[in-house]
Amino acid sequence: MNGFTTRLLALTRKEMRQLLRDRSNLAIGVLLPMVLIALFGWGLSLDVKNAPIAAVMEDASPAAFDALAALQLTPVFSVRPVASMREAERLMHARQVDGIVRFPSDFSRQLAAGDARVQVIVHGADAGRASIVAGYAQAALAGWGERQADRAGRPQALLAGPATGAIAIEQRMWFNAANTSTWYLVPGLVVLIMTLVGAFLTALVVAREWERGTFEALFVSPVRPAEILLAKIIPYFAVGMVGLALCLAAARWVFEVPLHGSLAALLAAAMLYMLVSVGMGLLISAATKNQFIASQIALLASFLPALMLSGFLFDLRNVPKPIYVIGHAVPATHFMELIRTLFLAGNNWPMFFRSCAILLAYALVMLALALRATRKRLQ
Repeated sequence: MNGFTTRLLALTRKEMRQLLRDRSNLAIGVLLPMVLIALFGWGLSLDVKNAPIAAVMEDASPAAFDALAALQLTPVFSVRPVASMREAERLMHARQVDGIVRFPSDFSRQLAAGDARVQVIVHGADAGRASIVAGYAQAALAGWGERQADRAGRPQALLAGPATGAIAIEQRMWFNAANTSTWYLVPGLVVLIMTLVGAFLTALVVAREWERGTFEALFVSPVRPAEILLAKIIPYFAVGMVGLALCLAAARWVFEVPLHGSLAALLAAAMLYMLVSVGMGLLISAATKNQFIASQIALLASFLPALMLSGFLFDLRNVPKPIYVIGHAVPATHFMELIRTLFLAGNNWPMFFRSCAILLAYALVMLALALRATRKRLQ
């Protein structure tokens, strides 16, 4: 072996021993990803279930209660019958219900005439949840109205809305057949964990070495800055791959998220993104040389943008144009879009090569800047 390989192996062994010796590193690199997998996989959901709604039954006819049963039988709603509209409004103001369904006093008469109407009011503080609640309520009542129309031999639904005639609408959802937000969140969790392990852990641990003066022992040795950085990259890159493996295993066997695309393509993109994260952590640590400052900058520059601006929780197409542009300047955004496509839609090779080219450019820039900052400190 030449001198470069010998020095690199020696430094890598030192870094691995130091990484394994410090339990806090293992806690952040292995235990925290497992906690995040459980937290986001089971604890965070964008689905609406058991949404409380108040049912104002101004008409006590069997037809009105039959329509109410259509709402009670769906797992989306938890129906709470009330005596008056005033009581329902009080519950809505107290945020005890998400919506109000009002059956007017002449509901049965309107139903017999073929023009029944039901009032649906939703709490609009959370616009996304409100639209989902309103949509489910309308669908449940429209389905009941169509069944009533079929029984009566009428050609269209009885509830207010566009006429449907004799056309049967078959609904289908692509790329998320289970219709669950878990399939949407778990692939994005891979991005968050790799960001946390790569940028946050690397910045914190390397900055700790600057504080303790560990690097000073290397200044008098024949090692070069590139060898030091490679020795730092290899252990934390390996820890990031362990986190990736945990996420993929949980996605497949715990949350049953299908992988329709190529596993090799996913791993290749993940490795590029891991280089971006590690390079960012090394750059932050070299620029700050302080644990507290490095942790704060890593949190603000890597984890929070990956959480808020990458499309993890909401579609970036729904945000103002300046935020959209800033979001696409975040490396996590390109990996987030690619990994969700690979999981849920399958291989999209133009997107794959475009995203990988962007991630490779980010990785080269981050590592070059980290090398330059380290060289300045070593000279």
